[in-house]
Amino acid sequence: MTSLEDLRRIVEAALEQALPATAPGPIVDAMRYGLLGGGKRLRPCLTLAAAEAVAERDGTSVDAARETALPAACALEFIHSYSLVHDDLPAMDDDVLRRGRPTTHVIHGDGMAVLAGDGLLTQAFALLAGIELGNQFTELIPEFNSQTSRRLRAVAVLAQAAGAHGMVGGQAIDLIAAGKVPSQPAAPLTTAALRDMHARKTGALLRAAATLGAIMAGADDATVTAVDNYAAELGLAFQIVDDILDVESSAEALGKTVGKDAAAGKPTYPSLYGLEPSKQLAADCIRRAKAALVPARLGGLLLEIADLTISRKS
Repeated sequence: MTSLEDLRRIVEAALEQALPATAPGPIVDAMRYGLLGGGKRLRPCLTLAAAEAVAERDGTSVDAARETALPAACALEFIHSYSLVHDDLPAMDDDVLRRGRPTTHVIHGDGMAVLAGDGLLTQAFALLAGIELGNQFTELIPEFNSQTSRRLRAVAVLAQAAGAHGMVGGQAIDLIAAGKVPSQPAAPLTTAALRDMHARKTGALLRAAATLGAIMAGADDATVTAVDNYAAELGLAFQIVDDILDVESSAEALGKTVGKDAAAGKPTYPSLYGLEPSKQLAADCIRRAKAALVPARLGGLLLEIADLTISRKS
């Protein structure tokens, strides 16, 4: 049986191969720095785990399902990494530490960091559209085959999750709440607004990660819905735990600056609910996430990822 560590190794090798081979060197260097500097690889592993779970249930080849879902897994991590590169910029969160080392703009400059994020975002859709990993510029026209409809659905899911309805919209809400949008007065977030922001900013991409794996493995609509429900709860738990770790952990353990939200007066789950109630909220999310998989008869690494989300220390 594949382990999460196996999936991480598969993802790491594929990410290196997925970087554009013929782009100008400096932009590729900046993209590589933002993409390959460590990280848990939760999202791409979630994509592969969902694909494997569907294959195991259906009695089809787990290896084939994983291979089919791998471009989608890479696309997810490209978009996640782009979001971190842009999130750390001076105009956004203005952070100098990410994944235990200086942020991309500190090393490569603000302008190149913006372009690196842009490059990671657009390369993600090239991968998902069907361009094989490592292809040269002259081979960019994807071949239409039996996977085309799945890839097209996956592109739609990922665009919705990453764009203004999802992650970008959540980041916009965050900027407005922090008073960083001149045309919009800063306003404190209610508990409902906080949940909405995180459902977009963090949850949307995690939901996409899981559903893409199910889609690429050929799951039916009921299974995709079950996986989506699981991942929606997982995403909320992930954010709550993130807020808790920002209070209880250290920069050395997390690999990023801690306590910035509290220092900036940003609302978090611990600030609104308290630490212990926040921990209970996260545990309730994980319980509901696991329950969502039962009707679809899915388990395996999806259950392990749920447990790791609630117990993680970084």
